[in-house]
Amino acid sequence: MKKSILYLAGLLLMADYGYAQTEVTAGVMRGKDYGVTYCLPKTEIELTIQVSKHSYQPGEFCKYADRYLRLDKVSASPYEYWTLDKVQTKVVGVPDNSKVYFVKLKDKSSAPLMELTEEGVVRSINHPYSGGKKAQQQTQEEATPKKQLPDPKSFLTEEILTANSTAKMAELVAQEIYDIRESRNALLRGEADNTPKDGAQLQIMLDNLQLQEEALTGMFAGREKKESKSYTIRITPREMKDEVAFRFSRKLGLVDKEDLAGEPAYLSITDLKSIHIPPVVESEKKEKSLEGVAYNVPGRGHVVLTYNNSTLYDGEQQFTQFGIVEYLAAVLFNKNATTKVRFHVSTGALEKVETE
Repeated sequence: MKKSILYLAGLLLMADYGYAQTEVTAGVMRGKDYGVTYCLPKTEIELTIQVSKHSYQPGEFCKYADRYLRLDKVSASPYEYWTLDKVQTKVVGVPDNSKVYFVKLKDKSSAPLMELTEEGVVRSINHPYSGGKKAQQQTQEEATPKKQLPDPKSFLTEEILTANSTAKMAELVAQEIYDIRESRNALLRGEADNTPKDGAQLQIMLDNLQLQEEALTGMFAGREKKESKSYTIRITPREMKDEVAFRFSRKLGLVDKEDLAGEPAYLSITDLKSIHIPPVVESEKKEKSLEGVAYNVPGRGHVVLTYNNSTLYDGEQQFTQFGIVEYLAAVLFNKNATTKVRFHVSTGALEKVETE
């Protein structure tokens, strides 16, 4: 069902190509009428919220971190906490069930080629099929796996393992860390007896020394594990002032917006009145006799998202909810004219119109 190109011309095998107009009506038509049903999109605000869970486990020599390595404020107890890393805001289009249209193909009409999305939203008219290209280009960003430190016990010498107390083991491990640092500095200065002449081999040796130091230092400073997660929230725009978009807790992470355990992120949207909207009565009269292809003229709204007295987003976006519906004249799609049209699938607005 992924075919999104609908060749309306193929539906009229017996059509006489004259100068009659293509009729468009609101709603889904049934019966023996030939044509295609399409809908316009409505816009929604999509929030992509990236959070991370940090889990800390103390090292077995944490009590000696300050004495031997001058590492202060090292906790001897495990703990967890969450961080709000990033919030991305964008506008997406979803089918609007209140804006469904039927293109009826009359006899003696020249039917256009329409491209719809899989959801039935009009994408283009008389443009070549472009489905799949964007999907192929959109590759999900893969997170770079964090370097795994080896087991520090694999670097412990016999002297360290046979020490008669924890304090003595900590002292010997700290001395091992200092020896590693001295070896690395000697390699960097070119003073080591076994300094390689090959740059790649030197880098391998330096990386191995760094790995050993980090693993052994973790026995004092502890280890912190980071696990990142991403959440998506959709919000239907309307005029609002400081409404809760989501809640975040340092202890629990992202929570339900009704959960008072989290601090609220507030969303405000203001209609900038960029489009003159006619009275509802006149709009209803206009839809009774449509001649042409419907498209959205979105209005603009000012969006502000704040959290903990910090502004996460402040900008303007296009919203169909603040706009109107207009129509391309049906004469543009007659036999004597080839009109190519592209629409923004997120707003249903005209992107490009070409007439040959």
